Amino acid sequence: MRCMHRSGTKALPASAQHAVVERPAPEETVTASFGRFISGLKAQHLTPTVLHRSKRMVLDSLGVGLLGSTTDVFELALQHCQQMYAPDDISSVYGRSGTKLSPLLAAFVNGVAVHSMDFDDTWHPATHPSGAVLPALLAVSDMMPPNSKPSGLDLLLAFNVGIEIQGRLMRFSNGASNIPKKFHPPSVVGPMGGAAACAHLLSLDPSQCSHALAIAASLAGAPMANAATQSKPLHIGNASRLGMEAALLASRGLEASPLILDSVTGVAGFNAFYEDYMPLPLNLAKPEGHSFLIEDQDIAFKRFPAHLGMHWVVDAAASVHKLIVGVDSGTVSASQVKDILLRVPRSKYINRPFPECEHQARHSFQFNACSALLDGEVTVQSFTTGAIMRPELAALLSLVRVEHPADNPANFDLMYGEVQVTLDGGDVLRGRCDTFYGHWRNPLTNESLRTKFRSNAGAVLAPEKVEDLIETVEALDELPDCTPLLLKLQ
Repeated sequence: MRCMHRSGTKALPASAQHAVVERPAPEETVTASFGRFISGLKAQHLTPTVLHRSKRMVLDSLGVGLLGSTTDVFELALQHCQQMYAPDDISSVYGRSGTKLSPLLAAFVNGVAVHSMDFDDTWHPATHPSGAVLPALLAVSDMMPPNSKPSGLDLLLAFNVGIEIQGRLMRFSNGASNIPKKFHPPSVVGPMGGAAACAHLLSLDPSQCSHALAIAASLAGAPMANAATQSKPLHIGNASRLGMEAALLASRGLEASPLILDSVTGVAGFNAFYEDYMPLPLNLAKPEGHSFLIEDQDIAFKRFPAHLGMHWVVDAAASVHKLIVGVDSGTVSASQVKDILLRVPRSKYINRPFPECEHQARHSFQFNACSALLDGEVTVQSFTTGAIMRPELAALLSLVRVEHPADNPANFDLMYGEVQVTLDGGDVLRGRCDTFYGHWRNPLTNESLRTKFRSNAGAVLAPEKVEDLIETVEALDELPDCTPLLLKLQ
């Protein structure tokens, strides 16, 4: 039931008037400014840089999602949706020809696929932005009538709305720049980004867009304790599904707090997730231009499926591997090594000395450093049960010590990884990585990104379909209708 406002309300007695707080006009609130931004952004606001970078994000997200459709956690989520809910064959499922679900459930399982191997993109402040947005947009597009499908440019615009909202919200907190301890960021800002993207694609008005954000805030939040478990991918799946659901509820007229993004004393809104939350309005300064965060802050794309922090120690350990084996390719024997010292940031959930499963291994400085030291690299195959349980790897893990230097903060923009190996003969070898290949300061080339996509998508699609999908995404802004993209994901 909506709140009703009556003009004939009796005046408060004078003794009580001092307690009345003037409610700000809607146009003055942070929340309302976000609603106007989401509703008002136009295709002409997308610069060539924004289009280029966002298409790279779409390509990478689709690739890791297609590969993720081969994982156990994806299969569990898909079976749950198929068996527990009535069939509603509307929206496509990544990598499964002929399998369709309701739009909300498709957004959920495709989001799970994207994060099932922790192979998806990472931004700064720390979050995985694409997986919370793209599956929801594709599901919304699927549910639209054939003669009303969004164009590729419409899809990219809505995608960038969702990415921008996530980035803006995280920049209201200095603490959000650090590796998280309490809430998994995609579960917090992800539903907000998904709601914003879907609200824009559905052409909701500014008020409805604000309500979509407020509804999404009531559906947000997941604890970091579930990192390194099969439940962590559910955070991305839920962000996509619940963000979409928030937009759909707002489109039907459901209302929520008009001050959800504002800082209101005594009443927690979105600031419940951040201790140092300081919101600012988000306005379109001028019709012809908006400065997107992605214009200045590029995205990190992972070369192997593990927590982003692992990429520093892997590159450092791989450089030590080369020193040991020289020009010859091969593995390092544990009998050659006396001691291994890792100098990494202090972050409890990625400090796992002896991981017992693939999800723990993806979140272990020790495992990833020792795998790279042993093999010279870390790949998709490094996280199979056979690779994790190798006696040689276990022997190296038993030699690892960890230090947390004061100058190495738990921050993806400032951290480094250092690996020091003492050989059995006494020689000490060191490797250090300040910026790995794939980090936003050293981004993957287009060809490297295509190579990653070919490897990932090729796990479920024929080679010619993989190449066709690359061409479709790279020309997405020229598609008059996004249907070809939707058809190529199976």
